[in-house]
Amino acid sequence: MLRISDITYAVEGRPLFEGATATIPEGHKVGLVGRNGAGKTTLFRILRGELALESGEISLPARARIGGVAQEVPSSATSLIDTVLAADEERADLLAEAEAATDPHRIAEIQHRLTDIDAWSAEGRASAILKGLGFDTEAQARPCSDFSGGWRMRVALAGVLFAQPDLLLLDEPTNYLDLEGALWLESYLARYPHTVIIISHDRGLLNRAVGSILHLDNRKLTLWSGGYDLFARQMAERRAVQAAEAKKQEARRAHLQSFVDRFRYKASKAVQAQSRIKMLEKMSPITAPEDAAKVVFTFPEPEELSPPIITMEGAAVGYGGPPVLRKLSLRIDQDDRIALLGRNGEGKSTLSKLLAGKLQAEAGSITRASKLRIGYFAQHQVDELHLDETPLDHIRRLRPNETPARLRARLAGFGLGADQAATVVAKLSGGQKARLSLLLATNDAPHLLILDEPTNHLDIESREALVEALTEYSGAVILVSHDMHLLSLVADRLWLVKGGAVTPYTGDLEQYRKELLAGDDTDKPVEKPKEKAPRPSRDAILALKAEVRKCEERLAKLNEMRDKLAVKLARPELYERPEEAVIWQKKYAEVMDGLDRAEALWMAAAEKLEAAEA
Repeated sequence: MLRISDITYAVEGRPLFEGATATIPEGHKVGLVGRNGAGKTTLFRILRGELALESGEISLPARARIGGVAQEVPSSATSLIDTVLAADEERADLLAEAEAATDPHRIAEIQHRLTDIDAWSAEGRASAILKGLGFDTEAQARPCSDFSGGWRMRVALAGVLFAQPDLLLLDEPTNYLDLEGALWLESYLARYPHTVIIISHDRGLLNRAVGSILHLDNRKLTLWSGGYDLFARQMAERRAVQAAEAKKQEARRAHLQSFVDRFRYKASKAVQAQSRIKMLEKMSPITAPEDAAKVVFTFPEPEELSPPIITMEGAAVGYGGPPVLRKLSLRIDQDDRIALLGRNGEGKSTLSKLLAGKLQAEAGSITRASKLRIGYFAQHQVDELHLDETPLDHIRRLRPNETPARLRARLAGFGLGADQAATVVAKLSGGQKARLSLLLATNDAPHLLILDEPTNHLDIESREALVEALTEYSGAVILVSHDMHLLSLVADRLWLVKGGAVTPYTGDLEQYRKELLAGDDTDKPVEKPKEKAPRPSRDAILALKAEVRKCEERLAKLNEMRDKLAVKLARPELYERPEEAVIWQKKYAEVMDGLDRAEALWMAAAEKLEAAEA
């Protein structure tokens, strides 16, 4: 159990926590939310022991391990799988010690502990996590130096998930993931065996992966039961009641004050006036909830073009080698709202670049309307802003003839006020940089807006404002995003990018989510309907039952052998004869391998029997 008791902490004289208290039971999954700058990341640093409290206490069970993704994995020659395996420091230390240990008692202790922490299945678990985050078997064997910073962040995330700390702290974990990786992470965290606290602006993650919301507001912490949507409804109701009570009290105050002002100096009413003065003094003020600053995006409206605005016939595109996408025959109209689905590496960003004109078709044809203007936003553009210039400098470069007042109005239309307009980009937050990049992408009132992961670094209010702006926008929109909430509210068409082709996806987003979580179902080719096979005979079913029994007997024998070998390997005296110990360890490994094969045969036989009896 995590106890946060009456903590107080300030940064440069500005209090972030004042008597904040919360209790999080063991194994709970919690979303930490609050306004930008409220102190969410600071709370994580306090929990990790990086910052000293002014007062109060943080208490955890003895020897509890705290883990989080502090920074990306460094570029090195170490393979991804070995990097993740090394993240479990206890396992790595025990294996290293086992190689050098000579004391039989210590060797037995090491073997016991390795068994307790399931060290022998470690490589399979690490590989499964890496696969879920987008690394296939071939990629897992490659060195970290082969991958960019964003991809190494995924490796860092895989490492902390594999290490399974008792308290897992994740700060915006989906920012470097695609839709598929984000959905996998949701599912993984829901099954995570220990306590998790997540800072996130992804409503899908906060609705499906957590069971509670920890709200940091007005320097206090409040734990709410349920996901984000339930929390948001409860907060809205609470604020409405609070506002109504404040209004009612203000009217009551005004009424009492009016009486006092009229009769304070009138002898016949002096006692009543003094009574009302005392009532005013005793009234505890009810403060109306502070209104959040309205977050906005104001996209300029393009003129209407005759449809279609883009057509492709047999187009192919790539990077000089074999085409990434081929035989593209697509049409886009100005009223389209299209989400691109597909696993990482299938070509979603390649298609976006082709549509934006940043890549040329290598075959076939692509026709664009003669007056078509295209706006393109990708995460890398945020990183390419001029750090030593202000937002005003950026927009002035595109519109040199406009007055400063008009330029500032454009910035304000994207939530960048007077202070931000004159601040160098290096000092802006990630969300403010994203807003500036969105402004630059839409500067010319594009007829087609292509957005590749636009919500990274945007808070929940900004994401809602983006949804509202895109809904009102009269141009076409192409979306690539891991934010299912955004996709579900904006997109009305889905394209699946898979196997070098782009085809309409006939299901909805929830169906796509279920297919991804089911495993490799989306990778299986669509089979033609087969004629129903004749029902197996009674003799065939009896034979299948006999096969299942045989498999179960084999499993029982192997399990018995494994238990006997485990007892033998736990005896310290065995390690006084190293050569013999090696032989028995090999036998144990052979039995474990045989168990894996026997389980696979048993499952296959059981599935055949189940299908035959259906």
